[in-house]
Amino acid sequence: MEFRELEIPGVFLVSPEIVHDERGSFFEGFRADRLGEATGREFPVAQVNYSVSRRDTVRGIHGVTIPPGQAKYVSCVRGALLDIVVDIRVGSPTYGAHTANVLRAGSGTAVYVPEGLGHGFRALTDDATICYVLSSAYVPGTQFEIHPFDPELALPWDLTGEALLSEKDEHAPTLARAEAAGILPLWDDTRTNGR
Repeated sequence: MEFRELEIPGVFLVSPEIVHDERGSFFEGFRADRLGEATGREFPVAQVNYSVSRRDTVRGIHGVTIPPGQAKYVSCVRGALLDIVVDIRVGSPTYGAHTANVLRAGSGTAVYVPEGLGHGFRALTDDATICYVLSSAYVPGTQFEIHPFDPELALPWDLTGEALLSEKDEHAPTLARAEAAGILPLWDDTRTNGR
């Protein structure tokens, strides 16, 4: 596995080594020990979720309050998606910045999102399926949303038509409103990357 830290501190793009033969292919989709070595943080697996989306569905930008916090390891297991991570940690040197990566089924490529960041994606195909490996289980009342089309964020959704959004995402606050409401996590470089 190759781990490459992206523009936002603590966010990693993970690319596996794929072994091909006449039967097909094989790759390791997740290795807690290798992830820990690369990020300097343990990743206890507490929950695994999947969501299936129609083309041009936009889900996010979603976050979890700290505590409890929640790191994510996301990959595409069917179709393709545009994965976006946004730095929503107040005080971070990259606050408001984003990184975008296309994830495709079969490539095995994944994105590690440490706790305290916002995450969202756009389905590039019908029945695009994302897998979330999570460091903490769902706790009601700890999730929050940032509007995915916040003009200040100017995220590169690259839509040609209208996006399909949940009602929650449609009515989510902008990053500035969420910060003013005091719901965003604070920057803590020791929590982010453990270095």
